Amino acid sequence: MTDVDVESTETTAGMSRARLDRESIVRSALEFIDEQGAQGLTMRGIGERLGVEAMSLYRYVSGREDLLEAVVAHLLQGMERQLDEELTDSWQGYLQTLAHEVRRIAVEHPQAFPLVATRHPAAPWLRPPLRSLALVEHFLSTLSTRGFDDVRVVQTYRAFTSFLLGHLLLESVVRGADSSPVEEPLDEGGADLPGKDAGIDLSEMPTVQRMRRLLSEDRSEEEFEIALETLLDRLERSLSQ
Repeated sequence: MTDVDVESTETTAGMSRARLDRESIVRSALEFIDEQGAQGLTMRGIGERLGVEAMSLYRYVSGREDLLEAVVAHLLQGMERQLDEELTDSWQGYLQTLAHEVRRIAVEHPQAFPLVATRHPAAPWLRPPLRSLALVEHFLSTLSTRGFDDVRVVQTYRAFTSFLLGHLLLESVVRGADSSPVEEPLDEGGADLPGKDAGIDLSEMPTVQRMRRLLSEDRSEEEFEIALETLLDRLERSLSQ
């Protein structure tokens, strides 16, 4: 190998090391999912994409499960700060701009949206696609300051997430997404699987903490009947016009 080749190799390796961090790994994983879907995502594939050995990635992510969760968090990160402030003075405007922001993710990342919609959230009472604790805290506290009592806030959270999930998951599938669950590998390097809330720190989420019991109630049958009646009423009004 010539001196030029050595210098080139060292430069490439140095660039790989310089750019290798959790954020760059997550961005690379999202790019892979956008192009090929989540089913084929592997640590080795992401390592090749970044020009490093797969083992190097384990310094920053504990495995594929952790990486998929990080992609979901990346997509939802800071959404509450991206809402149109001119619309959020009213509760109607708040829900409008939030719904369109969530839809933007489904449209821009149709292959990744099923991860947001179907993977286990950090706690069983968090409902996809609004599954970020910071976003749920913002949602609950905002409606609380717009004239909603706690019961109606939680009812709205349930109805709103059901609406988003049904419409946007279907839209992402129409755009080519695979909605089947991503196969979980046997060994995830000790990554914690979500779905339990015992270890969640809610000290900075006072509204979520206050409504935690209401959020945990199972009202699925009641919600289904209400949604079905609403649909039938809307169809009846449409036919009578």
